[in-house]
Formats: sequence, C-alpha cells, structure tokens
Amino acid sequence: MLSIHKPFDAKRSIEVRGQIISLESPCVMGIVNFTPDSFYDGGRLKSDSDILALAERHLTNGATFLDIGGYSSRPDADHISEEEEQRRVGHVVATVIRQFPQAILSVDTFRAAVAKAALDAGAQMINDISGGELDAEMFSLVAERNVPYILMHMKGIPQTMKQMSDYEDVLQEVCDYFSSKLNYLRSNGVKDIIIDPGFGFAKGPTVGFELLAKMSFLKALGAPVMVGLSRKSMIYKTLEINAEEALNGTTALHMIALENGANILRVHDTKEAIEAIELYRRVYT
Repeated sequence: MLSIHKPFDAKRSIEVRGQIISLESPCVMGIVNFTPDSFYDGGRLKSDSDILALAERHLTNGATFLDIGGYSSRPDADHISEEEEQRRVGHVVATVIRQFPQAILSVDTFRAAVAKAALDAGAQMINDISGGELDAEMFSLVAERNVPYILMHMKGIPQTMKQMSDYEDVLQEVCDYFSSKLNYLRSNGVKDIIIDPGFGFAKGPTVGFELLAKMSFLKALGAPVMVGLSRKSMIYKTLEINAEEALNGTTALHMIALENGANILRVHDTKEAIEAIELYRRVYT
C-alpha cells in the first residue's frame, strides 16, 4: 500500500521560462474557456473585452496560472476540428498576452498541434486531459519544449467517457496509470509534471468521492497534484442543484482536496478558492 504524505511534507516547484514557481503552498489556476458548450461557462465569453475582464478577475484575485481552453471536454460535448480549436485558443492566448504579458498561461488541449501553436503564441504550459492517449505527438512536444505538463487521468474521450466509469479499484488504476506515464516522461527528460486525477472524467459521483477521500496516496508518486472540482456534477448532482448553485459545494470539496494534498486548484471562482487556501494554511502554519 502506498504511504500517505501530508500536503506540506516536501518542497514543490516548477520552472516556467526560467522562473521558479513554488507549489509548496497551494495555488490557483483560473479557467478561461472560449467555448460555446462548456458545462458551466460555455458561451459566456463573446468578445475580447469579456476575455480580458475574466483574465483580469482571475489575476487580480490571486490566480497563479490561467488555463485557456477551446474544446469543451464535458461529457457528450460536440467534437470540433483541430483548426477550430486552434483558432479559438490562439485568439485568447494572443489577447491575454497583449494585456497581461507577465501572466502564466496554460493551454488546455489534447492535440499536440494546438499546444504547439499556443506555445508559439506565448503560452508556457500544457494541460492535457488525455495524458497523451489521444495524440501520439504530445509527449514528444513536451520533451522538446521542456515545458510544465499537466497529466490527467481519463478513459475514453469526452463523447464516450460516461460509458467507461466502472472500476474494480479506482485508486490502484489511477496510480498505475500515473506511474507508467511518469516513468516514461521522466526517462525522456521531462522535469516538470503535474498530475490530475481527473474528477468527472470517466468517474461518476460515487467513484469521484472515493478517489477524493484517498487522494493523499497520490503524493507517493512524487509529483504535484492538481484538482479540477469546480462546480462539477459530483457536487450538483449529489446536492440536487445545478452548476450555477455549486460554489459552496465546490469550496467544501476544495478544503478536502487541500487536506489530501492538492497543490493546485483549477477553478472558475478564484477569489473563493484563494480564501479557502488562506484559511487552510492558517490551520497548518
């Protein structure tokens, strides 16, 4: 059995273009989805002023990173072409970089070509929901560019993952998945890898709560952990509400995730996440 590590038992950091970003104290990644059909914020960004207002809100409220996505990964989301995704992501990256040149931008994509174009436009990190499963070129790109890489656990694709949510032992399967991929990436020179257990991706509420309760075991893998729980269905389905009403439940699960070793919270609501982190830190400092 893997041993449990407390959240602050080891120094964590990543390097972004020569700058060391400490993850020893948890931080926040603000979501910027330029999509018409994301489960919570789809279609909200209709103009450059909307994009910049959201980016400014995240950054002003304390986000360390912005995660820019152009492909909705909610269950049953519409599949779009690589060209359309690249157009969406490229536009947002360029828009944000012009206004906030010091912002650390992550690109949320499973396509290597989209990631490459975003890096060329000024993004500095890759957030891959597929863990390299959906594009054989992704790991080569990460190694070549030597950028931080967020490695998520998912089975199937967004259009099929609801049918792939059965597990004999979800913790063991997730740990085996990460162990294999971490070994491969590290052996190919990738230094900065963040793992994401993939809440809501081929995981219903029951499995999601089980994995969250056991998440501290992931620390034994030796990589920082990011969680994406913000306003997800495991919250609003359990509470019989909708995503609009799921902020309080999100904060409650964020505190559990922090207790179980989360280094990064990926969120829609930065201010509330930062407040949760500050209160959590007061307990341990």
